Amino acid sequence: MSLSPRIIAFLLASLISGLTVAFLMVVDGVTINMVFVVAVSSFIVSFFLILYAIELLVYREVNKMYKTIRRLKLRDFNLSNKTIINNNNPFKKLNDEIFVYVAKKQKEIDELKRLELFRREFLADVSHELKTPIFAAQGFIHTLIDGAIDDEFVRDKFLAKAARSLDGLDALVKDLVALSQLETGEVKMHLERVDMHQLTREVFEQLENIAQTKGTILRIKSSFQGAVSVKADPQRINQVMTNLIENAIKYGNENGKVVVGFEDDKKNISITVRDDGPGIPPEHLSRIFERFYRVEKSRSKERGGTGLGLAIVKHILNAHKSKIAVMSKPEKGTMFRFKLEKAVETEL
Repeated sequence: MSLSPRIIAFLLASLISGLTVAFLMVVDGVTINMVFVVAVSSFIVSFFLILYAIELLVYREVNKMYKTIRRLKLRDFNLSNKTIINNNNPFKKLNDEIFVYVAKKQKEIDELKRLELFRREFLADVSHELKTPIFAAQGFIHTLIDGAIDDEFVRDKFLAKAARSLDGLDALVKDLVALSQLETGEVKMHLERVDMHQLTREVFEQLENIAQTKGTILRIKSSFQGAVSVKADPQRINQVMTNLIENAIKYGNENGKVVVGFEDDKKNISITVRDDGPGIPPEHLSRIFERFYRVEKSRSKERGGTGLGLAIVKHILNAHKSKIAVMSKPEKGTMFRFKLEKAVETEL
């Protein structure tokens, strides 16, 4: 029940008047007329004094506070007036508004703390990733400057190593730029009809040397006869498939196999990339799409890569309004799955 200032003043004035009458009833020589006059006068005086005190000293000031908080809330969160609680009791309204406002602000604070932690970790990771190739190239070049350049064999060997370090640095910077552009929406997807079967064959050819080195067999498993047409940005989806297939080869078993599958899923094509490698431990599955996250840092470094491949894959697929899922069991391999919209003959 919501009590207005007048109801509160009436109840308190009645209580004061009743107590006054009760007190006078025990006093000798007090007549009924006197009791009536005192009761009426005490009620009237108490009523207006209490009403004035509540209206001017409490309710009015509380209402000002409520309106201020409401303006802040509307400005901060773009809420309509319909969302503001309609209640005559300013204390109830003030309490509700403060609770909502503080909850929103706390959520903002938590998000800022999370972003700050992410920023610190990212800067530490970037510094570490940049430092390795820079220091390596720097060391080789300074060794040559200090006199090793006169030895033809040492010179060629060190220059080749410095070039590889700088190539790795160039790849890292390019991936960082690409990831930043994807996150900010600067890169727009240019959707075309893409034959995923043909695109996968091309990726297999690009990675043939890596696969042969590890003795990995590359296969396609499709429920379609002929082309597998989807709506996608050909360059970016090529990047997705290259990253996933290359990772499957690198982290799969020696003499293993990598299978790319295509399945009909109503309006979409379900695409999977599966290897038969050692798998990913369950505690790492939720984090493998983070920047620079490596399941086994030492072994990942040996296999090369910038540590940004899966993060780029996730953002490219998000830009295609798709999501990537990963399933893995120790010693039974890993499978990545995502969906792309089918390309209809009349479209694109």
